[in-house]
Amino acid sequence: MISKNSLGYLLNHVAFVIARQSDQVLLERLGLGFSQYKIMMILQEKPHIRQKEIAEILGQTEASISRQIKLLTEQGLLQALRRPENKREHIITLTGKGERYTSEATDILKNFHSPIHEALNDKQKDALVQGLLIVHGEVCNDSRPGSCHHIFDNQ
Repeated sequence: MISKNSLGYLLNHVAFVIARQSDQVLLERLGLGFSQYKIMMILQEKPHIRQKEIAEILGQTEASISRQIKLLTEQGLLQALRRPENKREHIITLTGKGERYTSEATDILKNFHSPIHEALNDKQKDALVQGLLIVHGEVCNDSRPGSCHHIFDNQ
């Protein structure tokens, strides 16, 4: 049996369960998966970026991102434009509908996960965030294999 005091296991397990719950609640309420939502969040922070950059940020293959982008485009949530200087590359942007869905999905997740936040007092939340920022800084160190390309800073 895996010890519940194993930090690596707990981090992985909590992240997995939250992602699965997020996926289920978004599918039920918006018909949108959590993977699709993450793409839309990136586009909200970095509009007009290449499909390849989205794949790099999420640590996924360009093919898997391409499938998600195609679905989101068919739903009218994204727009994919070919780059004039390289017709094989696409610049991806949120449509107005996509921006509304992204905001609505963010609100849905915030409300759905609020009991988690309410279970912690302010001091516990601050300590958790500070600890996770330290772990994030170590995990995403460029000298480590598979380091991340995050879209937020450590402040």
